[in-house]
Amino acid sequence: MKSILSFGEVLWDAFGDEKVAGGAPMNVALHLAKQGASVAFASRVGADASGFELIEYLTKNNLYSELIQQDEELPTCEVTVQLDENQQATYIIPEPVSWDNIQTDTILTSAAQKASAILFGSLACREENTRNTLLNLLNETIALKVFDVNLRAPHYTVSTIENLAARANIIKMNEEEAGLLIHGSNGGLKEKMTKFRKKYQVQTICVTRGENGAIVWHDDEFYEHPGYKTEVVDTVGAGDSFLATFMNGLLNKQPMQQVLEKACAVGAYVTGKRGANPEYDERIKNLLK
Repeated sequence: MKSILSFGEVLWDAFGDEKVAGGAPMNVALHLAKQGASVAFASRVGADASGFELIEYLTKNNLYSELIQQDEELPTCEVTVQLDENQQATYIIPEPVSWDNIQTDTILTSAAQKASAILFGSLACREENTRNTLLNLLNETIALKVFDVNLRAPHYTVSTIENLAARANIIKMNEEEAGLLIHGSNGGLKEKMTKFRKKYQVQTICVTRGENGAIVWHDDEFYEHPGYKTEVVDTVGAGDSFLATFMNGLLNKQPMQQVLEKACAVGAYVTGKRGANPEYDERIKNLLK
């Protein structure tokens, strides 16, 4: 079985008085585990009550290992989540926090060298320490490199995004992010993706389009899916569940149109539930078999 290393932030998402474990790389790892993939998760929490609660959560969900570092000075991250009238989420993210200081060590380097794929995003790379750790890992491995753009203003710079994109084999972003990153093209989304691909020479580009599904450029062909209609509860984690399903199918060499169909189905399912990591119902379990 191919192994996946998911690298980046883990945190608490606070919805008013309720808080749930989150962070895009953690959410992706959790969905991959639910789908039977061999996945390891690397991050850093604070040596505080919130950090120990996250360790307990990760342990319960089989994601805790020596790859979860602890920071004696920086706190565990707690994010304020705000939902608009369309249940679209925005995030208030404190800085600095423990995952801004993920350190290179032999355990993490070994995990990267053994992985078949490494997933990473832009948020955890906002500060130099974690960014340099990731870049070191990417230099040390021949694994498939999967970049989840996942922009969270003001926690990114264009130069960092370009640096990460240049190292990736697969890039996933949403339509708004594509508009921000692909400049100088007056054409449609396909034309923008083609321009992006020529600049970065990536194997696969995936752009999600919310309720309208997704479009993928892969091995010189475009694939599209219109998405599935669902009553939206919130959009937290929908893109993460999509990406997990997409990666799992791709690594298992399933036909791309089938991969895209499954990813859109799981993403839509998650938008119909509260939070990023609902339990799968029988329909989704059967779809993923």
